[in-house]
Amino acid sequence: MDAARITRDQRGDTSFSGILSSAFAKILINPSYRIVVLALGAPVTIFVYLYYLLNKSKDSYYALLEETRDQLLQAGLLDRLKEEIRQQLLYKYSFFGQKVSQRELERQIEKLADIRFREAVEEETSRKLQTGRKQKLTFTTAFQSLMEQRMFLLLSFVPGLLMYLLILLYSNPYLKYIFERFVMSLFVIFGVSVLVFTILYLSPMNPAANILGETATEEQIANFNHVYGLDQPYLVQLWNSIKGIATFDLGKSFAGNEQVTDTIARKFPITLTLTLISLILAIIIAIPVGIISATKRNSLWDYTFMFIALIGLSIPSFWQGLIFILNFSIKLHWLPATFNPQNWLSIIMPTIVLGTTLTAAVARMTRSSMLEVINEDYMITAKAKGLSRRHVLMKHAVRNAIIPIITVIGLQFGGMLGGSAVTEKVFNISGLGSYIIDKQFIPDIPSIMGGVIYTAITISLVNVIIDVLYAFFDPRIRTKMKQY
Repeated sequence: MDAARITRDQRGDTSFSGILSSAFAKILINPSYRIVVLALGAPVTIFVYLYYLLNKSKDSYYALLEETRDQLLQAGLLDRLKEEIRQQLLYKYSFFGQKVSQRELERQIEKLADIRFREAVEEETSRKLQTGRKQKLTFTTAFQSLMEQRMFLLLSFVPGLLMYLLILLYSNPYLKYIFERFVMSLFVIFGVSVLVFTILYLSPMNPAANILGETATEEQIANFNHVYGLDQPYLVQLWNSIKGIATFDLGKSFAGNEQVTDTIARKFPITLTLTLISLILAIIIAIPVGIISATKRNSLWDYTFMFIALIGLSIPSFWQGLIFILNFSIKLHWLPATFNPQNWLSIIMPTIVLGTTLTAAVARMTRSSMLEVINEDYMITAKAKGLSRRHVLMKHAVRNAIIPIITVIGLQFGGMLGGSAVTEKVFNISGLGSYIIDKQFIPDIPSIMGGVIYTAITISLVNVIIDVLYAFFDPRIRTKMKQY
């Protein structure tokens, strides 16, 4: 490698080939990515490896390596190493009172001397290469040199398309960060699918007997099991379920013989809408309440807000829903007791009931997190500079306290989405939560699998958003993203 090439690499090549070359060198350091990227571009990888083997013998490094080896042998380095190792081993065995045969001693001396001699040869060769502005030809450097040639990129674009896309994604730390979170989410969804199916498979309940009734004959039960594949082995049923989830074809439900995907597509938006509205309202109320409690610590406002938050955490959602219906629907006639998509008033009580726990949890976490940062040294410095109280709170305190708050919101959202079934039952909402409860006592495996997987996918996507928000608010995370 000549001096101009080294200067350009140190400066940073911003061309397409330069970005690919630099990202490829980094991606090979990561063991998990290295296997994937080489496998995705298998035809290109094989070609480059053959190119590397053909040019390896012509590389000046190996000629210099042999030359250096001969020079060090003539200088008597190997003999000096043997004598030095001999004295060390004799001293060690004498100190510990060990006896060793002359043959074993000579074998150890030869082995250790050979290792140290090779290390010395490689170290001296590397020093000479750096002095002469040259570089050892390796598989990585061979790949990089080919990538910087436009003709190679054009010819290898089609067979190596997936590989180049992964390298480009790796070159952008933000896209790489998001991509890794999505991959982790896929593993989570797969794990949830296997776990839920296994639990349902081991369930003592018999779907055929529960649906057909007590009067069903053995022939009818056997025919039912054959139609829905319940007579197949565990692994076959599991594979069919995983394949159905991957293709969004969950088959037909045992009860009602309806397409599970279509049914969930109708019910899931209702649950998701209810959860999102509750989440937004909880954030709008809880964060200001938590900030006020922290800035007015031990005041009447603080005690009042935290007392209400404690009540919100303590009240069971089903009991709160029944109390709301009793007072606001039956006694006062202000709000409808059951949910009606055409009447926006009917969503008020379910939203409040579902969001009460989240509001209380976020408010308490906001207060706790704010109390940790408002007395830090940088806050005192900001106040000493003459910045307004509002500016100090919003610019410094909230920004540094937001990470734990985001974590709680993400965790509570998953709990709200998964635990909305109770609220849906109380207010007669035909959502995904109540749908899963109705199907679990059969058990209707396709329906339950579909409902749980849709919920798991949503929670996983929310967690990806939470991780992205971490990087957005915390510069330390952004710095770490760019380092690996």
